[in-house]
Amino acid sequence: MAKTIVVVGYGPGISSAVAQKFGAEGFAVALVARNAQKLADGVAALTAKGIKAAAFPADASDPVSIRAALGKVRAGLGPITALHWNAFDGAIAGDLMSSDAVMLRATFDIAVVGLLAAVQDALPDLEAAKDGAVLITNGAFGENNPQIDAMAVGMKVMGLALANAAKHKLAGMLSAALKPKGVYVGEVMVAGLVKGSASDNGGATISADTIAEAFWNLYRARDDIHARVS
Repeated sequence: MAKTIVVVGYGPGISSAVAQKFGAEGFAVALVARNAQKLADGVAALTAKGIKAAAFPADASDPVSIRAALGKVRAGLGPITALHWNAFDGAIAGDLMSSDAVMLRATFDIAVVGLLAAVQDALPDLEAAKDGAVLITNGAFGENNPQIDAMAVGMKVMGLALANAAKHKLAGMLSAALKPKGVYVGEVMVAGLVKGSASDNGGATISADTIAEAFWNLYRARDDIHARVS
């Protein structure tokens, strides 16, 4: 039976590597993001490698938009086997001492609200697949560690750190809720900058391919919930 992975928050770096890895393993790939040009470039790159791929523009922070996109994925590529959530925005509410407190909601809309809406919508497909999975990209700023907290303050990514912490908790609860349904939930916590990503200023040390391999290993083994790449 054909398998389809939906990659939400597509762009250079992690999501591109995950799309290529799962595509190479026989998955059709649905790319979801707001930027139509990035999606078109991604589809072209995957198609050139012999991977079936299609683009589905959507706003990951908007449940209505993301549900509509997943409906189009089913119509175009078939039932969803795996959902990869890679959407984030590190620029929102970076300094909590000066940012409008209301802006903090936007980080949770992407990290938690959109993710949950996508899981709810995809769940019937994921259950029916028998090897269905939710794969979540997260960042080490979400870890409960005083040194990491200080780094988040110094680098002015405080909103992102809070969203990552909430997403980390959500990953654990989703795993507990979905495991009895036969759906695996796995999270890769990335501790550092990723080569080739939008945030790479030349000093990144982590390969996106290494992260993609970690996701593939989690998906295949289906035992550990979390992996950390640094």
